[in-house]
Amino acid sequence: MGPIRPWGVYETAREVTRVRPAAALNRILQGQRGALMPWAPVFLGLGVVTYFAFPHEPGAWLYALALVTAAAAAACGWRWREALAAPMTALACFAIGIGVAGFRAHSVAGPVLDGRYYGPIEGRIVDVDRSGSDALRLTLDAVHLPRIPPGETPHRVRVSLFGDQGFVLPEPGARIMLTGSLSPPEGPAEPGGFDFQRHAWFLQLGAVGYTRTPVVLLEPRPGGAHALNHLRLGLGRDLRDRIAGQSGAFAAAVTTGDRSGLSPETLAAMRGSNIAHLLAISGLHMGLLSGFVYAALRIGLAAIPPLALRFPIRKWAAAGALAAGAFYLALSGGNVATERAFVQVAVMLTAVMLDRRAITLRSVAIAATIVLLHRPETLLGPGFQMSFAATAALVAVFGALRGATWLRDRPGWLRWLFALFTSSAVAGAATAPFSASQFNMISAYGLAANLVAVPIMGSVVVPAAVVAALLAPLGLAGPALEVMDLGLSAILAVAERVSGWPGAVRAVATPGPWVMPMVVLGGLFAIIWRGRARWAGAVPVVLALMSWPLAERPALLVAPSGGLVGLMTSEGRTLSRPRGDGFVAGIWLENDGDAADQDMAAARAGWVEDGAGQVAEWDGLTIWHGAGRRAAEDIAGACLTADLVIANSDPPDPPGAPADILSLAALRSDAPGPCLLLTPALLRQTGAIAIGRDGRVATARGGQGERLWSSPEVRRAWHYDP
Repeated sequence: MGPIRPWGVYETAREVTRVRPAAALNRILQGQRGALMPWAPVFLGLGVVTYFAFPHEPGAWLYALALVTAAAAAACGWRWREALAAPMTALACFAIGIGVAGFRAHSVAGPVLDGRYYGPIEGRIVDVDRSGSDALRLTLDAVHLPRIPPGETPHRVRVSLFGDQGFVLPEPGARIMLTGSLSPPEGPAEPGGFDFQRHAWFLQLGAVGYTRTPVVLLEPRPGGAHALNHLRLGLGRDLRDRIAGQSGAFAAAVTTGDRSGLSPETLAAMRGSNIAHLLAISGLHMGLLSGFVYAALRIGLAAIPPLALRFPIRKWAAAGALAAGAFYLALSGGNVATERAFVQVAVMLTAVMLDRRAITLRSVAIAATIVLLHRPETLLGPGFQMSFAATAALVAVFGALRGATWLRDRPGWLRWLFALFTSSAVAGAATAPFSASQFNMISAYGLAANLVAVPIMGSVVVPAAVVAALLAPLGLAGPALEVMDLGLSAILAVAERVSGWPGAVRAVATPGPWVMPMVVLGGLFAIIWRGRARWAGAVPVVLALMSWPLAERPALLVAPSGGLVGLMTSEGRTLSRPRGDGFVAGIWLENDGDAADQDMAAARAGWVEDGAGQVAEWDGLTIWHGAGRRAAEDIAGACLTADLVIANSDPPDPPGAPADILSLAALRSDAPGPCLLLTPALLRQTGAIAIGRDGRVATARGGQGERLWSSPEVRRAWHYDP
């Protein structure tokens, strides 16, 4: 197609018909010149999401097609720049997103443990953290499992430590041995839920487990090995020793990323007041640190007239701030959140060194593109979503206020207060839907807590930490650490006070599958698009938020182990057991928007004791659930009176129907027949099971699809499992 000609010069009606859509599109895109670049990571992200949405692992043909599509789109966009550059670039980014996500998934491939393992575990410590149950947790590489062939041994395993270890834990780099239990990473706790198998795949975790016996040190950390980790943990210990209580643990968390000293009560208070983001070394900390170093260097250099008059001290200050950010990234352990934050800050500081405007949507788009190309899987995590949502919204709002004369004429202190309130409100509003959908909670007073805590972090804690780091080699860090202690203690006091207010935390049910995509696309259109049409982006956002409460939760949930069943009643979900599968129970109740714990949910009406099991009635069906050896012996008898029998152990002679979960539909007929039996033999194939109010059955494995992280058969087909 040639260049677009002005209206009125086409020879035939057919030609007008053929060109009119292209001309209309061209006119629209011409009006967006200069604002199209931020759409590149959007289409790149759509390609990434498309890869993860495939029900089956794509073959090599798809990657070849993506490569050809990207090349062809780039060529067409270059050849017909005036008319097709923008749509062809979008198509190329989409194809690249699919290819990059697939390449990343295959590049981290490794063996996954097939079945349970109990016995000696030997490996080298690469990370130390805490689990959700507050247990100390070790990640090991160079793993050796005596009864597992080397080719089938996972590259990494993660082990939680229970019981008294009786010694100071070895540092990263040390080789240890312990006796523990390992199993493959579990799939979602319910169909459509968080996929830990996928998460573990990209962390190269091939097994997770626990030990109740002491860890044995085989070989200490070699000299010089893991020097940064050694420095990081040593600094964390020093901070906890010199700053008492939870303030010291908080200082270690924000300085080195080591949260091992934080108590569950402190974490709960910070989450309830919506200031838990201050614990993560992410965009806020990286921005505050780099901004403070940049300002200090620029002011210091400006105080030396020969330098200030002859050299580009602004660029020197940006380079120094970039170096400080890079060191902070390395010191904090280089996790994904900190890495993403460093990329965002690095793009902005590089823009300063290149004499470009630092804070623009273009800079945010470049940072998002780099992160997606490097770690495309982070797109599915709350860190990426909340970080870039807050940054993009802040840039858009303050960009719109840049020329506001009514604000420029106000006193400086009033402008500062306005900026503080606006930034907290905008960031909170931008991240609230993601926080609610990911963590199933809303902090009612989060804005008030952030208005107090964030300024303390930026004006007291971070400057004091930088000064302490500079004075530490001279042994003069004490006063700076005291100032840091005062700031952190004030933040913790705010968290405790705000989280204790009545109604501070409200539980929220998981939204329907289309709610968050509508919020994201509508919000992006409102932020990126130029002109009055941008307000059309508010329509899908409002519709999505209005439809959030309409999402229907499953009427019946079965845990992947068969050890727990949850039935929805008018009082909320009632659980078949007050103990066992506690992690799964917590996930179910959170997704229901239910603030009850497992004991409270098990005490609700619905289940009645029946021998070794529990019986409940649901929609004309009788459900029997049993756990343990005694329950396994009662399965045959239960199958005579119940329609659906669920157990966490396999009987020697199954009395029920064949292992076909789809046959649940047959239970609604009056045809006589045996019960349908759900035991580990079936659940290993299906994962968690959910049944809706309309009787539709969904399985976790069906929602995952046959992917690298979920299917041994797929891994063997790609030669990643022996």
